[in-house]
Amino acid sequence: MAGHSKWANIQHRKGRQDAARSKLFSKLAKEITVAAKMGDPDPEKNPRLRLAVKEAKGQSVPKDVIERAIKKSLGGDAENYDEIRYEGYGPNGVAVIVETMTDNKNRTASTVRSTFSKNGGNLGETGSVGFMFERKGEVVYPATAGDADDVMMAAIEAGAEDVESSEDGHIIYCADTDLNDVSNALEGELGESESTKLIWKPSTTTELGLEDMQKLMKLVDALEDDDDVQRVTTNFEASDEVMAQL
Repeated sequence: MAGHSKWANIQHRKGRQDAARSKLFSKLAKEITVAAKMGDPDPEKNPRLRLAVKEAKGQSVPKDVIERAIKKSLGGDAENYDEIRYEGYGPNGVAVIVETMTDNKNRTASTVRSTFSKNGGNLGETGSVGFMFERKGEVVYPATAGDADDVMMAAIEAGAEDVESSEDGHIIYCADTDLNDVSNALEGELGESESTKLIWKPSTTTELGLEDMQKLMKLVDALEDDDDVQRVTTNFEASDEVMAQL
């Protein structure tokens, strides 16, 4: 299973998702507000907003929080956010992509740079690690959605490119521009997904031992703790033995 999928499992196992749930909700709400402000406030007429709402529902964000985030985009007091991507290196040269949404570029740049340096990483230039990833659509279903063959058939018919199935669930990948269509088709076959979003999928990975994995987790946790940071992606790979010790 790809590194970022393992990462989600570590966080879930350690209860970090619960501890950071309110922070996660606010980040998902921010994405909804920005998507609604950039396009139509009706999710049916705005693919980006539809995906943002779908992802929020998958993470159990309450309906009133979603509606409030959309309404906020219609008010004149809604903040203007810039979407900025930072790229850098973590322990053992592992690649790190940090996606941010900020109303103060200088503050965010300073905080991200400082977080890298305090946690044994280095912030690089834009494009320094981006070539090691591909922009893809990702739809996640629980193992209970069906067996691997059924999910594979549904994914092929929906126009997806690849499926990773394991005891933890099914991860379906598609071209970034096809995510809205593919996720809608899958919903008709498999029901509501656990997660539907655009991701950076590593095309090359860096193997990490236990000590470097612990350092990487510290770096990613510190980055994700920043309210301006929407998502952090790395291209780590680690053995099952290392993962079991985390």
